[in-house]
Amino acid sequence: MRLVMNEPVERMDRPYARRWWALLVLCLSLLIIVMANTALTVAAPDMTRDLGLSSSDLQWVIDGYTVPYAALMLLLGAIGDKYSRRGALVLGLLVFGGGAVFGYLADSAATVIAARAVMGVGAALIMPATLSLLAATFPRAERAKAITLWTATAGLAIAAGPVVAGALLKNHGWASTFLINVPVAAVALVAAFVLVPPSKAGHHDRIDYVGGLLSVVWTGALVYMIIQGPHFGWDAKAITAAVVAGAGLIAFVLWELRHPRPILDVRRFAHRRFAGANLAVALFFLAVFGAFYYLTQHLQFVLGYDALATGVRMLPLAGAVFVGSALTGYLTPRVGMKWTVSAGMVGGTTALALLTRIDAGSSYGDLVAPLIILGLAIGLALSPCTDAIMGSFPESELGVGGAVNDTSLELGGSLGIAILGSLLATSYSDHLSDATAGSRLPASALSTAQDSVGAGYAVAQGIGDKARQLAAQAAHASDPQQAGQLKAQAGQLAEGARQMKDAVGSAFADAVAHTSLVGAVVLGVGTLAVALLLPRGTAPEAEPAEDEEKELVGSGANQPG
Repeated sequence: MRLVMNEPVERMDRPYARRWWALLVLCLSLLIIVMANTALTVAAPDMTRDLGLSSSDLQWVIDGYTVPYAALMLLLGAIGDKYSRRGALVLGLLVFGGGAVFGYLADSAATVIAARAVMGVGAALIMPATLSLLAATFPRAERAKAITLWTATAGLAIAAGPVVAGALLKNHGWASTFLINVPVAAVALVAAFVLVPPSKAGHHDRIDYVGGLLSVVWTGALVYMIIQGPHFGWDAKAITAAVVAGAGLIAFVLWELRHPRPILDVRRFAHRRFAGANLAVALFFLAVFGAFYYLTQHLQFVLGYDALATGVRMLPLAGAVFVGSALTGYLTPRVGMKWTVSAGMVGGTTALALLTRIDAGSSYGDLVAPLIILGLAIGLALSPCTDAIMGSFPESELGVGGAVNDTSLELGGSLGIAILGSLLATSYSDHLSDATAGSRLPASALSTAQDSVGAGYAVAQGIGDKARQLAAQAAHASDPQQAGQLKAQAGQLAEGARQMKDAVGSAFADAVAHTSLVGAVVLGVGTLAVALLLPRGTAPEAEPAEDEEKELVGSGANQPG
């Protein structure tokens, strides 16, 4: 057995014998780039405390990864198609691992944000490469099953990130959550050379770099606007980003329509199957990422679970993803993509609707059913959509196909966190203001508490600490009258701290319910749109990709070079 796999998959006369081992490498690579975000959600409180991060700093620590990740995928996917898909995967793992080491050594907000941005560039190389290598390595008959396992890995990573990070935070600092990516990336890198065959497009047309750069501009500006506007206000930066995104998108579409070999043939969006699949992915992850954003906060702050316990309590979602993925493998060939995807989106809507019942008295038990239903929904909906998107591209453009799928996912997730996160913050602030009306809480303390649920509990803790200090002074006071006054003040503050803590928990629970209602409405309307858009039947509708591939084969352009 050769130590390094050098035979290109395009030159093999039969399916690659170790393709399922290769899939394991691709899934391992996918695992770390999804975990990089979900692990950060439980490490954020410790990072904020140690580095003194402002809310703006923390937001960009999270989203510094998202902007380059979303913006660069299409261009890097096309470059991987032309030169080497495995090379893109390997380079991405090196960049991602380097960014993780940089993050481990970081000691300021700026360096952490920079490290996250480097990791985002690595992820933009890895993500489309995993899907393009999967599609190139597996024959059509097995591709749907392989994509199902790839999808299930993403679901596992959503829950695994908090569990692993929580276990590390028991005995180590937040920086350790960066370092966990390094050994996994190293194993995946070595295994990529041993198990993953090289692959690239058979033809050697020049890359549409103008279209690629326009895609970077409009996608990056759009993601920046999504982050900046809802979280920090619609200032000059957000408005400028919106204008650049709109102008860039128009220029991109016009350029791609006129280019003989566009980086992305935008005419594909006229096909119902392709357009419906992309819309479903974006809307579904708008709901999933938004819900994950506020559920982890509810578990940590309101229900009081530590980082590890929070991660463990998200595991029902991961288990349900695997069950849903198994179901979609059985159902889709029998009833068709339209009904499987629609069922998954109905399940997601139902999960969000169940979360509208959350209130101040809710326990973890009230979250179990929504988590399981949401996991089943992810498993049902995502695999058929990804298979449909990848099947819409010829073999020469698999990297672009993976990038389109992943960009839809990332844009949906960014919108979910931005829109639902903004609604959550506004609703929490309003509910807290109502709950503390008539109290003697200083305006500055209320303003601080309204910033976030963590800030609210910090204010309550500060009031409680002051009460304990006064009680201690009362115990040591020599003057009985002074001791009585101090004790009375301590009692008032202690009662105020208790009321503040109750008000924060109640306000955030109400905000979760309100935000879930909005999310359920958005996903419900989106479900109807997707159901109307997707074609009936179990067989894919004819796409121009097939004709393009035949032309390439007929002309000899698709022969390995």
